[in-house]
Amino acid sequence: MLLEPALSDASEQPGDRLVIRSNATTLHRTIRPVGVYMLRGLALRDGKLLALDAVRGYLVAIDPGSDSTLILNPRHTQSFLDASGLAVAGETLWFTQENVVYRCSFADLAGSGELNAEVFVTLPYPADGVAVYNNAVYVTCQKAGAILIFDAETQREITRFAAPGVGIENITFRGEELWVCDRLERTVYCMDRATGELRFSLLTPYDSPSGLAFYPDPTTGDEVLYIVYSFEEAYIRDDPNNPDLPYDLTFRDRTFIHPLYFRYDPQHHYTLSNGFLVEMIYAEELSPLDAVEVNNLEWRIALPAETPRQTLRQVEPIGIPFTEEMQDGQRVAVFKFDKLHPHESHVFGWKALLEVRGIKYQFTYDDVDKIPPLSLEFQSRYLIDDDDLMMDSPVIRAAAREAIGTETNLLRKILKIRNYVYDRLSYSIKPHIDTPDIALERGTGSCGEYVGLLLALARLNGIACRTVGRYKCPPYADRQQMPLEPEFNHVWIEFYIPGFGWLPMESNVDDVVEGGPYPTRFFMGLPWFHAEMAKGISFETIRTPTNDVDVSIGELAINHVRFTILGELPPL
Repeated sequence: MLLEPALSDASEQPGDRLVIRSNATTLHRTIRPVGVYMLRGLALRDGKLLALDAVRGYLVAIDPGSDSTLILNPRHTQSFLDASGLAVAGETLWFTQENVVYRCSFADLAGSGELNAEVFVTLPYPADGVAVYNNAVYVTCQKAGAILIFDAETQREITRFAAPGVGIENITFRGEELWVCDRLERTVYCMDRATGELRFSLLTPYDSPSGLAFYPDPTTGDEVLYIVYSFEEAYIRDDPNNPDLPYDLTFRDRTFIHPLYFRYDPQHHYTLSNGFLVEMIYAEELSPLDAVEVNNLEWRIALPAETPRQTLRQVEPIGIPFTEEMQDGQRVAVFKFDKLHPHESHVFGWKALLEVRGIKYQFTYDDVDKIPPLSLEFQSRYLIDDDDLMMDSPVIRAAAREAIGTETNLLRKILKIRNYVYDRLSYSIKPHIDTPDIALERGTGSCGEYVGLLLALARLNGIACRTVGRYKCPPYADRQQMPLEPEFNHVWIEFYIPGFGWLPMESNVDDVVEGGPYPTRFFMGLPWFHAEMAKGISFETIRTPTNDVDVSIGELAINHVRFTILGELPPL
C-alpha cells in the first residue's frame, strides 16, 4: 500500500488528507493453475504462490507468470484432503484440517511413509484459516465467530478478536496489518494485528474468496494482493447417451487467483476496489398489444448516474434521437413522438459506456452518534408515503416499532430494520409488486417488495431513504467481449446520514443464509455489477400534455437490456 495526497477540489492542498491504495500500477494477469479443483488458502515461498487443493489434497506451488503448477506433497496428498487454511513461517508449513491446526517441515513433505505432522491445537469447532506472526499463531473459526491467537511455544490461547464477517475466513499478514478474506461476505478486511480494530474493508470482484497473499512481482516491482477464488458453477453438459434429453444440468469446480486492487479514502469514508469498463444498452421495442393511437407522446428513460463508484464515459441514442433533461439532479433521456399510430413499430433507447467499481463505505456507530437533525426539506421528501408504502397501516406501524426496539443510533436502527425484514421475508419472483403489509403477511417477496417494506419501516423511524435501481450486469467478470443479458430488473435502497450523504443498501440477502447472521457485504456497499440510475425518481415514464395515456409501458413495448464487459480497469 501507498500513502499519497488526494485532492477532492482545488481548495485543498497536498497533504490535507491521505488515501491508501494498493501498491500496483499495472493490471496483472489472472492466474489459472493447472490440474487443480478447489484451492484453499494462499501463501508465498521462494517467489511462488502456495495453495491447497481441498479436493485432491495437493499442496501446489504456482508460478504467477506462467500458471506452471508443481505438487509439493506427491506422497502425502491424503494428509491434506479437505484442508482449509495455509501459512508458511520459515521452513515450517502450517495448515488447518477439520478442527485441528497442524504444522510440519517442508523436508517432511519430500519423505516417504506417513507424514510427520504435529498437532498444534485442536478446537471444539472447525479451524478455517491460519497465519503466523513471530511467536503468535492466528486461527480463524467461523463457528466461534472469532480469530483466536495462540502462543507458538506453549500452544495456549493468548486472546481472541471478534471475526469481522460471518463466513469462513482466511488470513495473512502484511507488516502490522492482519488481512482477512471472507467467503460468504466476498469481502477483504484490513485490521490492526495487535488490537483487532478494523481499519477498512473492500469488496472482491468475484464470489467466494478463499485465500489471500501479498506477492512482490519481480517484473513490475509491484506488491500485488492476490486472492484465490473457489466455487461451483452450473453448466449445460452434452449427454450423448440420452437421445431424449441430450443436455444435462450439472456442476463443476472453478478456481483461480486474481489480483485485488483498492483505494481507501478515509475522508470520504469509502474504499473502491476492482473496476470494469462495461457497455450497457437499454432499448424499447415498440410493440403494442392492442391498437393504440397517442398524440404528443413523451417517453422518459433515466440515464446512468455519476457516483463515486460509477462514471458515465459516454452515452448515445439507439434507433431515434433523444433530448436530455435534468430531474432532481439526474440525467433523463426524453424521446418524443408527435403521433403514435396503431401497431406502429420502433426501437429506441440508449447505449452507455460505464466505469463501474466495487465500493464499501466505512462508518462506525460512533461516527453517527452526534449527527445533525434531518433537514425539513428531506423530511418532507423522504419520510412520507409516496408509493403505496402503507405507512398508516397498523401492521406496518407495529412492525416499525418492533424492528428497532429502543435503539436510537441511526446505523444500528437501519441494520436492525434490515435484519427484521430479512427474518420475515424469503426471496421469490412475482409478476407484480404487492404493498408492504401484504408482503409481510405472506412472508415472501421480490426485490421490489423488500424495498417497499424497508422504505416503510425506515421512514417511520425517521430515516430518510429512497429507491435506487435499475439493473445488475450478470456478475461474470471474466466473460468479456460477449453480450450478457440480465433475467430481471433490480432495485435496492439508499439511506441518508445527515452531514455525510447517501449510502447504499442491498434490498435482499439472496437467501444465502437462512435465519442469520446475515452478511453485511452490501450494507453500505455495492459490488461492481450494479448499474446505478433513477435515484428516488421513476426509471421510465410516459406522458402526454393532457395526461390522457390510458395504457402502461408494458402494454406498449418490450424492453431489451444488454451488458458487455469490455475489460478490467487499471488500478486507480
